[in-house]
Amino acid sequence: MHLREQQIQRNSEILKKYIPEYAIPTIAVWIIEFDFKLKITKERSTKLGDYTSPRDGLNHVITVNHNLNQYSFFVTLVHEIAHLKTYNTHKNRVSPHGEEWKQSFRELMTPFLSTDHLPLDIIYALRKYLLNPAAASCSDVTLMRTLKLYDTDTSNAHLVLLEHLPYRTHFIFNGDRIFEKGEKLRKRFRCKEISTGSIYLFSPLAEVEVVG
Repeated sequence: MHLREQQIQRNSEILKKYIPEYAIPTIAVWIIEFDFKLKITKERSTKLGDYTSPRDGLNHVITVNHNLNQYSFFVTLVHEIAHLKTYNTHKNRVSPHGEEWKQSFRELMTPFLSTDHLPLDIIYALRKYLLNPAAASCSDVTLMRTLKLYDTDTSNAHLVLLEHLPYRTHFIFNGDRIFEKGEKLRKRFRCKEISTGSIYLFSPLAEVEVVG
């Protein structure tokens, strides 16, 4: 077996735990062709994944949270690969989420938009999202709400979505910080941290723990 075939097989073995089966052959090859290191990380409350361009002799690095369902992991991974693709063409001369990145993301994701590959509801949400991709897929409420329907991890079963809580409910976010749910602004909820009185904007899909 040639080295490239061995690399593809190794990548495929790792990926099958995280992304849909149909996407494995393509992504396994992309890891080689785009020449990046994929790191599976612990859950991060502020982001699902990120991309770091080469520096100090190191390679491209893409990280994705380990606890995402297979569709969320896949969308996040393609999102970050689009950053790499954009960097290879434009380096740091363009906006991180400008038109160049949006076009890269569309080019990478569009071939997967088939009912042979994705559930129909995810296809509809992705097609809408691709009209004008946002800085983070988690900022698109329609797409995130659809992707969350496929969560199977029960370790966070005690958590609820902020949008389901009544006004002025107290909730815990990010370990031990307590907030009070406020009014909804354009897309996010205005919430007050109890200990400091500081105001923060939360996504409707933030997963929180009710106090009490």
